[in-house]
Amino acid sequence: MKKKRKSKLPLMIFMIFSLMILFFILHVSRTKIEYTNTKMTSTTPSAVEQKETDSNKEALPSDTDTPTLTEQEEIEDFHITNTAQTKPSKWMEFTNLSVNGTILKKIKDYKPAETITFDSGSKYAQVEGVLTFRGNNFRDTSSYGQAAMSKYKLKELWNFPTGSMSVKGKYWSGNGWTGQPLLVHWPAATKKHMNMKSWAKEDDSLVEVIYAGMDGHVYFLDMKSGKETRETMNLGYVFKGAGALDPRGYPILYVGAGYDSSQGTSRAFIINLLDCTVMYEYGNDDSFSLRGHLSYFDSSSLVDAATDTLIQPGENGILYLMKLNTSYNENKGTLKIKPGSIVKWRYKGKRNNGSTYWLGMESSAAIYKGYLYVAENGGHLMCLDLNTMKLKWVQDILDDSNSTPVLSVEDNKLYLYVSTSFHKGWRSSTTAEVPIWKIDASNGSIIWTKSYTCSSVEDASGGVQSTIAVGHNSLDDYIYVTVGRTGGTSRGVLACLKKKSGTVVWEQAGPYTWSSPVCVYNTDGKDQVLYARSDSKLLMVDGISGKPNSEISLGGGNVESTPAVYENTLVVGTRGRNIFGVKLK
Repeated sequence: MKKKRKSKLPLMIFMIFSLMILFFILHVSRTKIEYTNTKMTSTTPSAVEQKETDSNKEALPSDTDTPTLTEQEEIEDFHITNTAQTKPSKWMEFTNLSVNGTILKKIKDYKPAETITFDSGSKYAQVEGVLTFRGNNFRDTSSYGQAAMSKYKLKELWNFPTGSMSVKGKYWSGNGWTGQPLLVHWPAATKKHMNMKSWAKEDDSLVEVIYAGMDGHVYFLDMKSGKETRETMNLGYVFKGAGALDPRGYPILYVGAGYDSSQGTSRAFIINLLDCTVMYEYGNDDSFSLRGHLSYFDSSSLVDAATDTLIQPGENGILYLMKLNTSYNENKGTLKIKPGSIVKWRYKGKRNNGSTYWLGMESSAAIYKGYLYVAENGGHLMCLDLNTMKLKWVQDILDDSNSTPVLSVEDNKLYLYVSTSFHKGWRSSTTAEVPIWKIDASNGSIIWTKSYTCSSVEDASGGVQSTIAVGHNSLDDYIYVTVGRTGGTSRGVLACLKKKSGTVVWEQAGPYTWSSPVCVYNTDGKDQVLYARSDSKLLMVDGISGKPNSEISLGGGNVESTPAVYENTLVVGTRGRNIFGVKLK
């Protein structure tokens, strides 16, 4: 009888299984290495951070909960040019450049020490919160994280009283246009050295509200309770704009005054938030300005982290680029700046004059790569190359614009949305058309226009004084805009338009508003739009259908300022001299 041959099948199965395990281990290891390398690349400290920052401090990750834009590498063939309509020489009389106090004979002689290049808006901030007007360099959000609403109702949590001041016969109260609060969740290591109250330092969940008001004060509040986290700063100037925090998480506040005061002409401030002292002032009575002594700063600045550069447009018609030379040591709690390499750019449009179509930039700038987009008082939308300081294109937007351009990536291309106002007596003494534009960011050409007929009153123009909200997530097909003084001097609309065509999806009519709408993204995908009106009402509407879900009164008085939202909590100030915390239920 033959001996039964042993089957080789189990051995073959074992060998195949072993090879599969080996391949899996190698694949995981490789993936881990690639991820580690990617992470190291994205968080490598800049030369400035290496200068004195604690070497053990890791760069904080970008917000992963907040809806994000399409990333930079998905924008196809992005380069800047112009058309016959947007050629700068068609609209501009001249531009000038001053470097460290010396006016260059030719702008082409300018050679930057470092190259400025911004990424997509989702990568702007390295600390949690809403750190500048509309959140980032794309200016596309003033909400952080996701809400977890189930009832879609608004409920007042707290209110904090503010003040007022009169300057040169003008009365300024509470918080006005644009007036968005800043919301920040400081790391414990940063709070440790701040002049906060002890309970605030010990609360690891604390989100601090930093709010500069028209009464000359900067307020510091706990977002949950409205309690003061530290003593109020009294700078004595009217603050209309939102201000900005440093995107690197450094304890620095950048804020500009929007009107003169008994302290002197208005100016911009850089404030140390460790001890709430002013580290630097600039912009007041600048001899480089073509608007004389006017030096208002309503725009909200941006900081290029890689080059340590502050970028700030001014109503004096000057764009400031300032190397900060920041030294921050988190362990020691020391912070210093030594501004140098100050570059100032100015322009003169062919229709800019002293009586109408003024010089000056009140809106905030949006930036992608090295290109800055800003609207100005004389009805020009400008694209400026920050690395050559040359205008790339200029589009006619008809009137004084207070609307900040908003960047949006759609179908792998970059667009921007912007609108304008109606100054009575400039284009008409009765009514005028106020268009909302979708514009090709690469050359300034108009993709589509949707217009509203608006009226105006002296010193309080009609039209769009707000900034357009670009939807993401379930709202990705839409934009939202508040139009003032349409349908009557005291009336207005919140309009939902299709991004593709500008077609009206829905409108909600009511008292007019200057406040910008805010998109809030919910965990269940039922995303909402919130906005405040001149009748002191705050409203929540369904972002797709426009159905009103909730409204509350904010104590009386106009609400000009734009809300900011952190997860389920909204904060906004009013002309009625109160800051409100509101729960999104």
